[in-house]
Amino acid sequence: MGLPARPRPALEAAEGYAVFRNLGVKLMVGGSGSGRGIAIERETRRYTFMKMFELQAGLGLSVRKYRQIWVFQHAADLADFVNAGWELSAQSAASAQLAGHGGELHSGSLAIRQGVWLYQMNDDGLALDLTLKGARYYPDRKLN
Repeated sequence: MGLPARPRPALEAAEGYAVFRNLGVKLMVGGSGSGRGIAIERETRRYTFMKMFELQAGLGLSVRKYRQIWVFQHAADLADFVNAGWELSAQSAASAQLAGHGGELHSGSLAIRQGVWLYQMNDDGLALDLTLKGARYYPDRKLN
């Protein structure tokens, strides 16, 4: 399966997925973000409540709310994500959204590796940045 531009076709064919709602702030050369989500294995209907934390380095200014959808073609990749859950990426973005109005230059999907896709959609906020970020996704011990 190739890289789907929109999440729905990828989700329909996936063995599992995870959805997160995040908030990130970046001032000049550094920033951080956090969020909460849930990972779902389709066949077993197993739910894992999760948290996310990220650190950012690079140039920019941003305060934004965004959603992420991780899509896993294979259940083993979802299990790796739930148990290990690291991501390191470079990102550039220019967006302005307020109450659903605005626009952005960066949107859509990113192939993390064969059979694993990440979709990121901005909700509200302002962003103009070029960033290297590391994120940690991990199970929420209080909710599981």
